[in-house]
Amino acid sequence: MALEAYMLDWAQMLVRWLHLITGIAWIGSSFYFVWLDNHLEVPPKDPNPRVYGEIWSVHGGGFYHNRKFLQGPGWIPEKLHWFKYEAYFTWMSGMGLLALLYWAGASTFMVDPAVLPLEPWQAVAIGFGVLVGGWLLYEGLCRTELVKSGMDFAVIGFALLALITFGLTQVFGGRAAFIHIGAMIGTCMVGNVFFTIIPGQKKMVAAIAEGREPDPIWGQRGKQRSVHNNYLTLPVLFIMISNHYPMTYSGKWNWAVLLVITLAAMLIRHFFNLKHKGVIKPALPLAGAALFALLAVFLYPRPQAASGPAIVIPPEKVTFANVQDVINNRCVSCHAATPSRGNFVTAPAGIKLEDPADIKRWAGRIHEQAVVRRAMPQGNVTGITEEERALLGAWYAAGAPGK
Repeated sequence: MALEAYMLDWAQMLVRWLHLITGIAWIGSSFYFVWLDNHLEVPPKDPNPRVYGEIWSVHGGGFYHNRKFLQGPGWIPEKLHWFKYEAYFTWMSGMGLLALLYWAGASTFMVDPAVLPLEPWQAVAIGFGVLVGGWLLYEGLCRTELVKSGMDFAVIGFALLALITFGLTQVFGGRAAFIHIGAMIGTCMVGNVFFTIIPGQKKMVAAIAEGREPDPIWGQRGKQRSVHNNYLTLPVLFIMISNHYPMTYSGKWNWAVLLVITLAAMLIRHFFNLKHKGVIKPALPLAGAALFALLAVFLYPRPQAASGPAIVIPPEKVTFANVQDVINNRCVSCHAATPSRGNFVTAPAGIKLEDPADIKRWAGRIHEQAVVRRAMPQGNVTGITEEERALLGAWYAAGAPGK
């Protein structure tokens, strides 16, 4: 089991690294081409009637002249560069990471008995169903007349995202719910590339090669889906890092937190997209910043109410020995130099709680995660009781004595 866990850790690290690398390449090219489109000089000075717009730029010690042909140049260049594999490998590596970490460890990372007692296979099936169902719902919405109205489409799309987010947080623990929402959005994004953008580009190339004028609808649809991806990028990036911040996913309002962050991110992205066109609307980033500020106030650590009456721990029981017993029974199976649970090779976040000095050192983190936010143990897999949480809280309130 130790070897299996060790190899799984290596696989997760390498796939996560690949996901990051390919994600940077995909997001970088996406952001660049949106920037390029928004900065085109229209009409261009280029005398070619097929040129829609152009831009001059300088970078890396050289000058570049970009021209956009909506219907193609009328011929096929010998070397034509496509941008698709960045998206495909980002999605494939992300799915690999989802499978290695969450689906393989569903009993730990997805199932939270306090939310809904599920069998691991049920959790995985629901997670997979959300990815497929979410994409089908989005694709269906894109095929309606609503897609022609950007604002109406955005409002209805956000409302559907809100429903799915709320529903998933009633099924999974917050961390797993967040990551599956991110995977669902990422699936919609790569679906745009695979099923709409690239096929449309191939049809345009084929038409030009045959001497026909390409149907402009292919380019319009590709541009439309590319813009969708542009607005979805920042929320997905947040979700990728959210597992490091339990304050966002561990509370009962976690679904609302994710939606507020998503809205703030989209407002900020919209500001930059307009800015590229020379339109400055400071209200957009200010609104995004205000939403983050409100969240910071809302998420300020406050002890979450336990079910039932408050438990009062007698002062004589607030001893380090009793606290250490709780830590040993509920935390050390993961937070040890050599975790005894199969999902971990090293202590999560490097926090080891085997020695008294380490327990004292991490007293603040223990209090925040186990008492205030009640995010740990993950899914309460070790069965910590309300009395034990109360004991940890009383110990911390007493100054976290080491004796």
